[in-house]
Amino acid sequence: MKPDVSAAMRGLIQEVKRAIPFDMPAARICGGRCIGCPKKLLNYLEAELEHWQSRLDGGHVPSFGDLSRLGRSSQKVYTALQKNQLV
Repeated sequence: MKPDVSAAMRGLIQEVKRAIPFDMPAARICGGRCIGCPKKLLNYLEAELEHWQSRLDGGHVPSFGDLSRLGRSSQKVYTALQKNQLV
């Protein structure tokens, strides 16, 4: 039996939303040293998550590649936030 990719994508979206502080005040995001631009990275990732949530709600079934790409992007943003001491 194949795993349900849509359910896996929904789970990944929820996990990323729990792990990454999208509601962090802008003053804290831009208040220290910057390795990459944390604000732009957060905006990018938030848009990607909203895009996939919308597509899932519309009945689109993602591929394993889509799931993998979103996971890698999320991990890279999380790593950048760690380097900026935001998580």
